[in-house]
Amino acid sequence: MTWDWNAVSEFMPHFWDGVLVTLQALALGSLIAFALGLVWALLMRTPTRWVRWPVGVVTEFVRNTPLLVQLFFLFYVMPEWGLTMSALTTGVIGIGLHYSTYTMQVYRAGIEAVPAGQWEAATALNLPRLRTWQVVILPQAIRRVVPALGNYVIAMLKDTPMLMAITVLEMLGQARLFSQQHFQFTEPLTVIGVAFIVISYLASLLLRALERRLVH
Repeated sequence: MTWDWNAVSEFMPHFWDGVLVTLQALALGSLIAFALGLVWALLMRTPTRWVRWPVGVVTEFVRNTPLLVQLFFLFYVMPEWGLTMSALTTGVIGIGLHYSTYTMQVYRAGIEAVPAGQWEAATALNLPRLRTWQVVILPQAIRRVVPALGNYVIAMLKDTPMLMAITVLEMLGQARLFSQQHFQFTEPLTVIGVAFIVISYLASLLLRALERRLVH
């Protein structure tokens, strides 16, 4: 087996297209996962069981079914019900919804870790409940959960190749297409493997910097 640098050179334009799609899916999917996960966590703390029960059922179902099955359902079944989205939009929503059920648990743990004295102090100051959440509870909870949320960003990055199954040409999709067209598999797949390592490492550095900033 010989390494062909010409194949690498030919693949690079396709590679950068794949990187762009991968980063778009990761960034938008993370925003959905973080925002929706917080919504789920807050809804699970409502006193009304008619809210908690449906939220619990939905999140358990999403968390305990494979992401790939959910992507297929969104992309191939939902259009039959009149809801058609592009492949990338479907992938972003699918990965964001799936991981929101995990970030929900992270937020719940962070909220429960806030000392009871903080709640008591807010009550003693006669702060409205919404204001208590905004300025007392959530800022403290989010600082505690940044490392765990960062781990899920890396996990989402590793799951972006699944979007290839619904025709999204992210990094692995571009590598697979190039390999099939040129019958050269070693070079593009090696480049993709290195790219995942580099992106994961850079993301971890950024998350550590954010963690230190929030702590101090």
